[in-house]
Amino acid sequence: MAKRRKRLGEILVEWGVVTAKAVDEALKHAQKEGIRIGEALTGLGLADEEDVTKALATQFDMEYVDLERQTVVPGVLHEIPDEIVKRHLVLPLSREGSKLKVIITDPLDLETLDILRFRLSTEIETVLASKTRLRAFIDRFARSDVSVDQAVHQLEQSIDTSVDIEKQELSAMDPDSAPIIRLVTGLITEAVNMRASDIHVEPMANRVRVRYRIDGVCRERDNIPKRMQGPIINRLKIMSGIDLAEKRVPTDGRIRMAIAASQVDFRVSCLPGYHGESVVLRILRPEGAKRGVQSLGFESDDNSRFQRIIKRPNGIFLVTGPTGSGKTTTLYAALSELNRPDKKIITAEDPVEYNFTGINQCQVNDQIELTFARILRAMLRQAPNIILVGEIRDLVVAEVAIQAALTGHLVFSTLHTNDAPSAITRLIDMGVKPFLVASSIQAVMAQRLVRLVCEDCKEPYQPDPKTLKVLGFKTEEIKNITFQHGKGCNTCGGTGYRGRKGIFEMMEMNHAIAELCMGHAALGDIRRAARAAGMRTLLEDGRRKIINSITTAEELITITQAAELVMD
Repeated sequence: MAKRRKRLGEILVEWGVVTAKAVDEALKHAQKEGIRIGEALTGLGLADEEDVTKALATQFDMEYVDLERQTVVPGVLHEIPDEIVKRHLVLPLSREGSKLKVIITDPLDLETLDILRFRLSTEIETVLASKTRLRAFIDRFARSDVSVDQAVHQLEQSIDTSVDIEKQELSAMDPDSAPIIRLVTGLITEAVNMRASDIHVEPMANRVRVRYRIDGVCRERDNIPKRMQGPIINRLKIMSGIDLAEKRVPTDGRIRMAIAASQVDFRVSCLPGYHGESVVLRILRPEGAKRGVQSLGFESDDNSRFQRIIKRPNGIFLVTGPTGSGKTTTLYAALSELNRPDKKIITAEDPVEYNFTGINQCQVNDQIELTFARILRAMLRQAPNIILVGEIRDLVVAEVAIQAALTGHLVFSTLHTNDAPSAITRLIDMGVKPFLVASSIQAVMAQRLVRLVCEDCKEPYQPDPKTLKVLGFKTEEIKNITFQHGKGCNTCGGTGYRGRKGIFEMMEMNHAIAELCMGHAALGDIRRAARAAGMRTLLEDGRRKIINSITTAEELITITQAAELVMD
């Protein structure tokens, strides 16, 4: 005997979304108006449309797709014609072999499924999304005039079908022509929608490789024909205000574009290479820097220490780590916390990445000798409470920053070192007197970014014992721990990870470390003193995040250094 399919109302009552009384009310309304109960529930305001859609997916044993978090595979967007997408409200999601996964809004719309199978001549697997979110997604992203695949296709078609191919190609390949504008705008829009932090346009011998960096990892997009290289790079230069004629030396620019009803800034860098200029667009997301300290990824004890340190009246707080480790985001989060009407904050940056209301931001410009050191000296005459120096690059900047800290200012800055204790020896190696380092530094924090396990496909797994050993886990420590990883889904693009947070190593200056500093002690001695004072290393903080199922052992081992532990 076939198993009875649960009714939609029963599922929602079981989940506690609605009451049985509300379901009865919706049923009466549905019968009266000739609509389905799901539409009645949402129309009467008794249930949220997403809850109804999730219940429908459960009722028909389908996968539910949350389009607020979903990553659509760009290469499949052109597989369903525009008129079908708009008329029947469907969207291709991904392709797995011969099977095309398609988002629909009504599991009982068999006519649409028949049309898709007939028109596409392929196997269809359907997933469910709410009508409102799918319509908004299609309008905003997938079927706008900036679809990358369509732009490339139209550009190639306009050339190949032309009677006068040479004349048509010259016209289509003009950096100000509509096809090139659509293609470049499409690449940028697509990268923003996929949560990328960078866009890499890299000329190769016979193609142009485009990659998006998502959650710190580069993902290759479909290659672009070599003949489009010049127009694409020129279009990016025009948009960013870079001189088209200058191709011999590195150049920089900036783009501001309206994407999905918000203004997005891009920092553009052009670098001459063997096969042509490589262009990188760094996507600047103000909301990332303004999310606040709570979203950085601190454990509760480190958060308390961080809050205490940034509210001190003077001294230097350094954040260290390699490029792309989130140092600027951390410092801006601290400034957002401190940005109050009773505090004057001035920054010296190269370049200014995010604009903040209430903060005086100065852009370094070496061409007119407006250097970090010059801005810093001028800052001190502006009577600030808090100063941010984008980076301590040399002895001159270090000495002015220390002078500011010793004269009653709170100074934030960054330094490129592998860990927190190394910042002490780096400053001394620059030529700063040890007693000045000991008396001005309040704390040093090293950080890295680790990818987060995708919440939608998280499942238990057992990491490689060798990996756990390298990370310093002891057998008795992990015997009762359930490790989690992402198996890969559409939400995370099959990677098992979605989003990133920091792991931290915070060293506060104390009497013992100050004594070692003034005595030119070795880095190992400073590190041991910091550990004795309670400093948790990057590796140890990462291990806590593995135990708490925030990240994985495989991710941590690629990020941190386990110098004392070696693979067998």
